[in-house]
Amino acid sequence: MVNSKVLGDRYELAELLGQGGMAEVYRARDLRLGRNVAVKILRTDLARDPSFERRFAREAQACAGMNHPNVVAVFDTGSQVEGDTTIPYIVMEYVDGTTLKDLLLTGRRLLPQRALEITAGVLGALEYSHQQGIIHRDIKPANIMLTRTGEVKVMDFGIARALDDAQATMTQASTVMGTAQYLSPEQGRGETADGRSDVYATGCLLYELLTSRPPFVGDTTASVVYQHVRENPIPPSQIDPEVSAPADAVVLKAMSKNPENRYQTAGEMRSDVLRAVDGEPVRATPVMEQTTAVAPMATYDGDERERRKRLGYIAIGLGVVGALVLGFFLIRPLLVNTVTYPVPDLTGQTVAQATQLLKDGKFTLGTVTEAPSDAVPQTIISQTPAIGAEAKAGSAINVTISTGPAKAIVPAIKNLSLDEASRLLSEAGLKLGTKTLLESDAPVNQVLDSDPAEGTSVDSGSVVNVTISSGAVVVPDVRGATQADAIAELESSGFRVLVTKSKTNEVPPGTVVKQSPIAGVKAKNGSTVTITVAEAAPAPSPTPTTPPTTTPPTTP
Repeated sequence: MVNSKVLGDRYELAELLGQGGMAEVYRARDLRLGRNVAVKILRTDLARDPSFERRFAREAQACAGMNHPNVVAVFDTGSQVEGDTTIPYIVMEYVDGTTLKDLLLTGRRLLPQRALEITAGVLGALEYSHQQGIIHRDIKPANIMLTRTGEVKVMDFGIARALDDAQATMTQASTVMGTAQYLSPEQGRGETADGRSDVYATGCLLYELLTSRPPFVGDTTASVVYQHVRENPIPPSQIDPEVSAPADAVVLKAMSKNPENRYQTAGEMRSDVLRAVDGEPVRATPVMEQTTAVAPMATYDGDERERRKRLGYIAIGLGVVGALVLGFFLIRPLLVNTVTYPVPDLTGQTVAQATQLLKDGKFTLGTVTEAPSDAVPQTIISQTPAIGAEAKAGSAINVTISTGPAKAIVPAIKNLSLDEASRLLSEAGLKLGTKTLLESDAPVNQVLDSDPAEGTSVDSGSVVNVTISSGAVVVPDVRGATQADAIAELESSGFRVLVTKSKTNEVPPGTVVKQSPIAGVKAKNGSTVTITVAEAAPAPSPTPTTPPTTTPPTTP
C-alpha cells in the first residue's frame, strides 16, 4: 500500500475498489484531464523484486497500446517511491459495473443465451489481444467486468503474464486455487501456454456461467490440476437441462485436453458461440448421449440349452470384435508419426521470408492475420504455436503481420472549450499539442481550428495542435446612457465595470460622460471598462452687491 494520496502529481486516490494477492485497485481522479480512472498498485513485497518490476513495466506498456471495446483500456503507467521501494502502478479505464465473480457469488443464475453473449465478448477481447501478441493466461470471472449497460470488459492483460514470468510457483493457496480452476492441461503439466490455453480457460468460464459451478473442484490445488490434466468434465446439460446441445459442444471442444483438438483461435470459438446464440448449427462435434437404448432381444421357442448356446456364441463374437477394436487403438499410436520439432522464430520476417525459412518441410505457414503495430509493416509480430514450443512435424504456424501503427481519426473539436477538446482527443488516442492564441470575440479558450484538421487519419498517439480564442470583444458605446444601463450593457458583453464620478452640470446626474477603453476597440473578454458618471456640481455662490451711496446736497 502506498502512503501518498496523489500519484505522479496527477492521480488523486479515492476509495479502495478491490484487492487481491498481488495488488490493490483504487478509484482515482485524473487531475489533469478531470476524469475518473482506476489505479492498480503493485504489492510492496513484489515491487522489491527488480526483475519483476521490469517485466511488469514492459507488459503494462504493451497493454497500453491495445484499443478494443471489450478490453479495459490502460491509460498510463508510473511508479511511486515509498521509502527505499519504488512501487509501480497502472492507470486504467474506470469501469462502472461489477465482476462476473461478484455476480456469480450473488447466486443469480444467468440464462444460457446471456452466458453465451458474455463469452462472445470475452473472446472478442482475446482475439484482438492474441493478434497483438499478448496471451492473457488468467481468464477467470474475477478478471471479467460487466458494465451497467451490459458491456463486457476484460481486465489484467499482461499482468498475469508478468507474474507467471517472475514466479513459476506461487505458495499462496488462495491465489493458486483461483487460477487452478481455469488452468489448461498444458499449463498443469508445466508446458508452454499459447492462445489455445486462453481458449481452454474461456471454455471453463462458459461452463461456470452455464452451470453456476466450475468444471472441476477439489479440496486441494493438486486435485483440481489433476482433473484438468486427466479427467473429462460432465457436460453442462447434465447439470442444467436448459443448456442446449450446441452450447455443450462448444464448451467441450474448447476444453479438449489436447490443444490440437480445441478451437485453434479465439476468433474461431467466438464464431461458434455466436452461431449457438443465433440457434444455428455449430462447427464443434455434438455431444453424444451417455446412454443408448438397446432394443430387447426377441424371444423364441425351443430348447433352453440351444438358446443359451447361441447367446454364448454371440458373447464370444462380441468379445473378439471388442478385442480387435481395443488392439487397434492400442497399436494406433505406434503407427502414427509422433515426431516433434521446436517451433522456429518467424517474428521480424516477411511472409515471403518465413515461407523460405520453412522450406525444410518440418512446418508449414498457416493463416496470416493483419494487426496494427509499431513494428515494420508486413513483418511478422506474433505466431502460434509459440517460439520454441514442441509441435508435430507438418504442423501449420499461424502468424500475425504488422500493418504499421494503429490509426486514429482527429475528432471534431472546433467551437468546443479547450477542456472538452482535450478530453475528446484523449479518448481518440491522440494528444493535445501547442495552443496558439488568436484574437476573437468567441468565448475565451474556445477552439477555433485544429492541425491536423478534423476527420484526418493519423497515427495513434499523434499530437494535434489547436488555435484558441483570446476572447477579444468589441467595446460598446455607453456614453450618454444612465449608469445602470451602461453597467448592464457592458457586463452582458463580458466586461467588468469600474465607475468613477465627475462633477458637472452640463448633463443630468447619473449620465455616462466618458469611458475607457473607447467605444469600437477590441478588449479581452473579462477585462475592465472604466466609465465616468456625471455628478451634480454645487451651485455657484451669489456675488455680493454694494448698496449705492447718496451724497447729501451742499447747503449754500
